[in-house]
Parts: sequence; C-alpha cells; structure tokens
Amino acid sequence: MHYVSAEGISKSYGVRSLFENISFHISEGDKIALVAKNGSGKSTLLRLLAGQDQPDEGKVWINKDVTVALFEQEPKFNEDLSVVDNIFHYKHPVAEALREYERILDADEKDPVALSEALAKIDELNAWDFEAKVKQILGKLNIHHLQQPVKTLSGGQRKRVALAQTLIDIGFEHKHVLLIMDEPTNHLDVQMVEWLEHYLNQENVTLLMVTHDRYFLDAVCDEIWELDNNTIYEYKGDYENYLEKKAARIESQAASIDKARNEYRKELEWMRKQPKARTTKSKSRQDNFYEVEARAKQKIEDNKVELQMKMNRLGGKIAELKKVYKSYGDKVLLKGFDYTFKKGDRIGVVGKNGAGKSTFLNMLQGIEPADSGKINIGDTVIFGNFSQQGLEIKEDMRVIEYVKNIAESFPLATGGSLSAAQFLQLFLFTPEQQYTYLSKLSGGEKKRLQLLSILFRNPNFLILDEPTNDLDLPTLSVLENFLSDYQGCLLIVSHDRYFMDRLVDHLFVFEGEGVIRDFPGNYTHYRIWQKEEEQKKKIEEAITEAAVQTPQQTKDKKKLSFNEKREFENLGKEIPALEKEKADITEKMGTPNLPYEELQKLSNRITEVTSLLEEKELRWLELSEYA
Repeated sequence: MHYVSAEGISKSYGVRSLFENISFHISEGDKIALVAKNGSGKSTLLRLLAGQDQPDEGKVWINKDVTVALFEQEPKFNEDLSVVDNIFHYKHPVAEALREYERILDADEKDPVALSEALAKIDELNAWDFEAKVKQILGKLNIHHLQQPVKTLSGGQRKRVALAQTLIDIGFEHKHVLLIMDEPTNHLDVQMVEWLEHYLNQENVTLLMVTHDRYFLDAVCDEIWELDNNTIYEYKGDYENYLEKKAARIESQAASIDKARNEYRKELEWMRKQPKARTTKSKSRQDNFYEVEARAKQKIEDNKVELQMKMNRLGGKIAELKKVYKSYGDKVLLKGFDYTFKKGDRIGVVGKNGAGKSTFLNMLQGIEPADSGKINIGDTVIFGNFSQQGLEIKEDMRVIEYVKNIAESFPLATGGSLSAAQFLQLFLFTPEQQYTYLSKLSGGEKKRLQLLSILFRNPNFLILDEPTNDLDLPTLSVLENFLSDYQGCLLIVSHDRYFMDRLVDHLFVFEGEGVIRDFPGNYTHYRIWQKEEEQKKKIEEAITEAAVQTPQQTKDKKKLSFNEKREFENLGKEIPALEKEKADITEKMGTPNLPYEELQKLSNRITEVTSLLEEKELRWLELSEYA
C-alpha cells in the first residue's frame, strides 16, 4: 500500500535553502532512517510530512487511510495536566471503554445490561490487550508517577512520557500508521533502547526516523536516506553498507567533476575566441557551456578528519582517588572508591539514571566536594568538560566571533596551526555558516559548536557527558575520528553503544549502593557478560526450585512426548556447538589491531549467540525436569 508521495518539494528559511526539488515515496512496511548534518532540514522535512509545515514549492500527498504520528525532539504538553491525562490527551476509544467498565463495577448497584454492553465493547476493541500493552510501555520506560503534573518533569522524563504517548496512540487506534520519530533514543538508557528496538520490530508499523544511534538504526531500519546538498540519496541495507555506497558515490562524483573541469577548460577557451554574432549551432554549444560550468564548479564535502593536535603536556601524576565516599541523604553514590588515572586512559561510565555518574564527574573536576577520602589532581591536567547543560551564551554574536574569543588558532603536533575559521570548517561549519548568529543555530548546531569550542581550548583530559545527544551522524563521525587519535585521558558517559564500543577500553559501572565495578572491555562486552550473569542466576534458581520439589510433585511429572525427546536430544548437541562458537568469537575479538568493522560484526554475532544460548539452555532445563 502506498503511504506518502512527495513531488518536487522545496523549503527555505530566508536566503538559506534546506532542500530543493526533492521527490520520494514511502510504502507500507518501509523502515527508513534519515541521515543529514544538523541544520540540513531533517526536522523540517519530518514536520512537512506530519502536516505541521508546508513546502515552498511542490506537493506532499498522504493516503487518506493513513494516519501520521510524529514524535518530536521537543515534545509539547498541556503543562497543567498530569502525566496520565497527557498520555490519554483525547477521548481514546479503548481507554473510554475501560473507564466505563470500571465505572459500572464501582457503582453501588451494578446494571447487568450495561455491564454486558461494556464487556462486549471491550471485546470488540480488544481492550484487554490494550491495558496489558499500556502497562508494558509505561513500565519499560520507567513511568510510574502517573498523577504527577507534567510541568514538574525533567527533560528526560518529558521525552519518555512523549514516547509512551506516541506508542500508545499508534498501537491501538489506527490500522495504517506512518510513525515519524526524531531522535527517539535520547534520554533512554540502554535497556530502554533495546526494548524499543524489539517493540518497533514486533509492531507492524511503517517508520521514518532520525537517529544518531547506529546500533539502533541497524536493528530497526533496512533503508537509509541521506539529505545532502539539497538532494535525497536512497540506500538499501545497513549503516556500513550506506558508508560504502556513499564513498562510491562521492568517488564517482569526483571523477565526473574532474571530467567536467577538463571539458570546461576547452569550452572556456572556445567561448573566448567566438565572435559576437553566433550561429544556431554555436548558440547550442554556448548553452551547453553553462551546464558544463555548473558541473565543473561543484564541491564535494568530505567529513573525514585527521587532526594531529599538539596537546598540552600531561605530567606523571594525573588524577588519584583514594577511599572516596559520597551520599545524598540515605542514597549512597560512592563507597570507598579507589582509582589512579594513567596516561591514555579511555574509560566509559555506565549505570542507571540517578546512580551518581554526573556527580562523580563533577567531583573529579572539583565542582562538588567528596564527603570523605582524597581526590588529587595533577598540576598539568587541563579538563575539557562537555556537559548536558549546553552552549553557554552570554550575548548573541556570530559563530566565528564566539570561537575567536576562545583563541585565534589551534596548534598542531606537526607544527603550525589551524585558524578559528579552518577549525570551524573541520567540524562542518561552512564559511557562510560561520557568520550566522548563535541565536539562529539549530539545537544540533549549537551542540556541535559547544563541542568544538571545548576541543579548541586544547584540553588533555576530556570529560564527555552524553556527547552524542542531538549530534548528527556526520558530526559523530568527525568526533569519533578526532577522539580515536586523541592522546589525553578520556572519560565518557553515553548510552550510545556504537560510540562507546569504538572509543573506550574499560568501564566504570555504577551498580548502585555506592558500588562501582571496573569492567575490562567495551560496552558490548559488558552487555554480554551481564546477560550471562542473568542467565546463570536463572539456571541457579531453576536448579534450586527443582531440588525442593516434593516426592509427590516428582511423581506427578509429565512424560516427554516423542517430539520433545527429539528436541531434548538436539539441544544436547546444539548447546555445545554454540558454546564453541562463542569461545572462538571471544578469542578472535582479543586479536590485536583487529579492524573495527570486523570487531563490530563479531560483537553483533556474539550477542546473537549469547541470546540463542540463553534460550536453548532454559528450554533444556525445562525439558530435563521430565526426561
């Protein structure tokens, strides 16, 4: 079924063109990720499709049987209403049916006819499933205080409530839904992101999504659209395939431009020699000249960064924490934490919201004091702190002026330096954008400017608190390339699994009650270990439960059917094979200098194998009780 068509649409703001004469189609079942630089018009395009904005030119057609649901980066609520009243922000037919049923049950005298009608209505709307699904969505997104006024919520809580509202709306009211999501994983922890991946894959939805989370993108979408230079390019497949195809496209464009430049030089010489009076034939060649000129003057942006920075020297003493304690009331955040930072440390900080991660970062920088213990910082340490507070703007000024107020140039390890303008261009601010006022930047562009302004100060100890939120994929690629070669200490708090896997080599895991585990490995390694521990716990509980069975329970056990016996035997062969594959992959992942793409493939496979093992071991335990 055809859902949406866009024909020749264009959109500009003032003199700034976002996209021009683009066309595309969305059909039922499509799951598309939209990729572009911040400020390229991604959010504007999503609003156009949702009917919240109109194109300057062209037409958007939406099938009359299709409902468009938009999840925005900045959710809009009725601030005076509670969480539950905002989630059910209109007379939802299923919710109304359940309310009517509960009203009849609570009445002093129950009307049997009304009760029968209410039950029939609930069955007709399949409302019992609705109630179970609502509870699942609210529970998985950690939304519990339903009567709390929305105006009292934090930014992260607001995003989760908006996400719950969207998922509940699309799940039960409409058969044909185009779900449009703008950065749905921001402010979600990893367990929530993994649940959302599973939910969107299970639900029969058509999806257009903007996300910076590449693992999430690969898990949910099977097509990538890139909005680049006013044009949409479509790529089937995952993110890695997109990068390969994009590189091939750029190489082809570069060859085409080189060819056009050679032709342009010849035609330019011909144009200069031609007399003023022209024949029909020469007029045609003249018109063709301007087309060749346009092709020859095209520019291709390359977002790869190789920057050897001349980092401020780090001395032998960096940072030392001894027996550090920190609590807020009854809540213990750190309990006797010890660690000595070394040169080149690349540490990820993970744990549930409220476990003390941000407090730990602030204590390390001297922004908050410890209750007891010692935190000694070396004299040569220069912190660079990318916080969630965002860009600090005391007065409105142009981008280039803001950066020049920090420093005029950036020193390079190879000698020489980059000017403020060159450094801005490195982080995808074109010469034109450098003269934009700060107040006119998009949210993502402000984040990008905040990031480069910290790096421009040339720190030797970087602290990044959720740096990937609101950053586009091209900027993330720039940042990752930069940080991969960074020689200083790196401390990262992030829910972006891809970002963490690429940049850190061990983790501080905030487990609660003041316990911080120093885990050797990246985020994927940790999640595999965590699932294995959960699996061991389930097996131990199953064994304990089996051990305390009464003789009568043992006697009453059912016998295995023929198919179950065969399944039990096969599981006995499949489990050892999977364990061997897992051991082989683990050994390969430990290979020095393994290419990152190969490491990513192995990480994805070991996650699949671990999940299969968990499933098959539980089934083996279940069948073994009757074998």
